[in-house]
Amino acid sequence: MGREECEALAKRALSFATVDETRITINSGGRGNTRFAVNQISTGGDNYDATVAVRSAIGKRSAVVNTNKLDDASLKAAVQLAERLAKLSPEDPETMPELGPQTYVEGKGWSEATASLDPNARANAARAITEPSRAAGLVSTGYLETQAGAIAIANSKGLFAYNKQTALSLTTTVRTEDGTGSGWAGATSHDFGKLDPKDLGERAIDKAKRSVNPVAIEPGRYTTILEPTAVGNLIQFITNAMNARNADEGRSFFSKPGGGNKIGMKVVDERITISSDPLDPEVYANTFSNDGQPITKTEWIENGVVKNLPYDRYWAQKQGKTPMPTSGTVRMSGGTATLDELIASTDRGVLVTRFWYLRPVDPRTLLYTGLTRDGTFLIERGKITKAIKNFRFNDSPIFMLNNLDALGRPVRVSASEAGGPGLAIVVPPIKVRDFNFTSLSDAV
Repeated sequence: MGREECEALAKRALSFATVDETRITINSGGRGNTRFAVNQISTGGDNYDATVAVRSAIGKRSAVVNTNKLDDASLKAAVQLAERLAKLSPEDPETMPELGPQTYVEGKGWSEATASLDPNARANAARAITEPSRAAGLVSTGYLETQAGAIAIANSKGLFAYNKQTALSLTTTVRTEDGTGSGWAGATSHDFGKLDPKDLGERAIDKAKRSVNPVAIEPGRYTTILEPTAVGNLIQFITNAMNARNADEGRSFFSKPGGGNKIGMKVVDERITISSDPLDPEVYANTFSNDGQPITKTEWIENGVVKNLPYDRYWAQKQGKTPMPTSGTVRMSGGTATLDELIASTDRGVLVTRFWYLRPVDPRTLLYTGLTRDGTFLIERGKITKAIKNFRFNDSPIFMLNNLDALGRPVRVSASEAGGPGLAIVVPPIKVRDFNFTSLSDAV
């Protein structure tokens, strides 16, 4: 839906409201997907929908009702139901009043190349991977998903916010027919024109061929080079854990010993800066939060020091701070080295393509466990010498960024285990000391 259409729909819904405060959130758009397996397309589909969420508030009581019927009678019924439920709801002492009108920067994350991508174009992207894989005697699988939609927020105090955005991801796993070799490649963007399916296929094919018949080496602490996807798999856990309330209440890594949080404290290598910016041209995102707060560029960690933590409106008021919403993007600083240069500088170490089955172990240290996957290699005297069996690891991205040797050039990666667009994240390949591999895995 366009801006004017959303504004008119929101006004219609608000016209039926009779309680203290009402917020209308409109989500509209479509999603397309194509999945391929055994070198051929297996499923595909497109769906479109528009939904209206009505939040009614009476003092500190509130309720939300959703509908995808947009006629006046249905909107009125949704508003009336939300108001009835609000009267029945218990009071929430942390409820904040609706915001008044805000000023927003216009989002830039819309691409017609993505929005217009049809099943035939998606099939051609898959074919750029399946045909070379078949010709090489390999087996390819993969998933391409596109999203194009708009969100609008309006309330009874005159706030109105609108943004439209596209996103897509393409990931592929290529394996040898005997199952001993596996390679992976993936990419995500808001613009289909920035993806190169042929290149993704070539990278996965190369990894599959080179990872055949891996050998076992002893688990332990190794100098490790993490490709950008592997870095992205772990770095997102740092930003996910950044929450001022959790920190102030002593429930996170960002809790300061003795009370308070770690804002102003050095927590990682001084070469590390982690920021978010909804207008970053590599990782565009929405410019307002779910309750209508404007989102701007924010540095969370600067030169290794915690600069900011997200504060919701209630906790900011309680602590005497300025509210600071989270963003849908992450960018980590990097260096100038290429992946090949990082490998060449390593006397003995392990190269990791990506991680899988990541699960938390200890939130106070951000300790995670997981498995390497789809291409793990031994480096000796500056060269990749052999494929090795996968490892389980137990380590923390915080430990990792304190054992940093070198950083490469940042790139946007597909870091979602689920395979969809996921978090918009830009990270470099890195070389670290003493990464903790705890056991072997026979899985490829």
